[in-house]
Amino acid sequence: MLRHVGRPIIPRWIKSVDDRGHTYYYLRDGSRSLWNLPEVNRQRFHILFKRLIVCACVRVCVCVQLSSSTFVHESHINDLKHLHRYQVQNLEKAGILNKTKVSENGKKVRKNWTQTWTVLHGGVLTFHKDPKSTNKTNQIVPEVTVDLKGATICWATKDKSSKKNVLELKTKNAVEFLIQYDTESIIVDWHRVLTDTIRQLVRSLAAEDGDLYDKIGCTDAARDDRFGSGPDKVRTKLMKFLMKRPTLQSVKEKGYIRDNVFGCHLATLCAQEKTTVPRFVEKCIKAVEKRGLDIDGLYRVSGNLAVIQKLRYKADHEELDLEDGQWEDVHVITGALKLFFRELPEPLFPFGHFNKFVAAISKHISKPLVKSLPSANHDTMKLLFGHLRRVIQYGDDNRMTVQNVAIVFGPTLLRPEMESQNIAMHMVFQNQIVEFILNEYDRLFYSS
Repeated sequence: MLRHVGRPIIPRWIKSVDDRGHTYYYLRDGSRSLWNLPEVNRQRFHILFKRLIVCACVRVCVCVQLSSSTFVHESHINDLKHLHRYQVQNLEKAGILNKTKVSENGKKVRKNWTQTWTVLHGGVLTFHKDPKSTNKTNQIVPEVTVDLKGATICWATKDKSSKKNVLELKTKNAVEFLIQYDTESIIVDWHRVLTDTIRQLVRSLAAEDGDLYDKIGCTDAARDDRFGSGPDKVRTKLMKFLMKRPTLQSVKEKGYIRDNVFGCHLATLCAQEKTTVPRFVEKCIKAVEKRGLDIDGLYRVSGNLAVIQKLRYKADHEELDLEDGQWEDVHVITGALKLFFRELPEPLFPFGHFNKFVAAISKHISKPLVKSLPSANHDTMKLLFGHLRRVIQYGDDNRMTVQNVAIVFGPTLLRPEMESQNIAMHMVFQNQIVEFILNEYDRLFYSS
């Protein structure tokens, strides 16, 4: 018997840890939190699951009684997980951030910066109250829950806040938040994760827009006539349609879908473009050198952040032409290039090589160490540092010395995988390593 039914209500507890190291659990919708998981009637749950199997297709949730002949297409296994998993879900990201609401329903509200324990899970961003404060029932209560479907995230302009490292989050319901943290690497990582989450939600929404019955040309009234009234005919038609869908990999190979330029792993991007240096990096360097390397403050002066974000979007979604008049400010291009390297999930100097370069700086970095880098990292580094060497040659005009370039690019190009207490010491090493490679460029990349 085929029928439409609602999804069974199954609590989904999420595990988290407060700033004192205490483990707690909360419901995904933020309605309840506990220090210990409640008991569950597993026998009743298993009976419920045995009765239902989902053939999920966009907004249609078709449930059929389980029998020996019933099966589900492999691509929909993820759609079934919520039915047979009653367990703690892993966090996608959590940590302390500063946040304030600045707009609601298009109206500005007064800024009120507060420190909040922030949790990202399943496309929902939850801001908790002061993590040290609990109510009388010892439950940690979420303060604000933000659905990231239809949201946008970008770096806030200076007119939004005078603080550094500020993100601007706008929801589809016209609510706007500012999110900030003093440590740049931490807020950059949050920006990357939030951006990736929003992109995944956009793709899932795009899939939902292609409703099954719209694709096969059936209205509700005509569906029974076309499929017949029997459940076997419906199931057969659905399975035939689902089996014909191309795989994600095949769609990517045909060029219909591609990974974004910003926030993509360097090796992945190069493999996708079938090169060892990203085309975006080559375009930026070519454009900067064409405009002139004698421009004052090259790579030190910040370009307009709004225009940089516009260029970033263009690079991610369309063919980018840097000769277009809207990119006439060279500082916008240099800013976008620095942003590209900052947003690499793994920096140009891979995490596995960070300590090797730090250890080698006291004994002079060797050519074999540089050669040991993956080809995409090595060749991109060779192109970038060659360009920066040419920038330094015009130092009398642009006032960019070796030390100035090293200060700008040190934290951008290399960082440890795990932040430690020695942030100041790491900054010294970062600058020294970049400075050394600039000074020894010919020996490291060209000598026999």
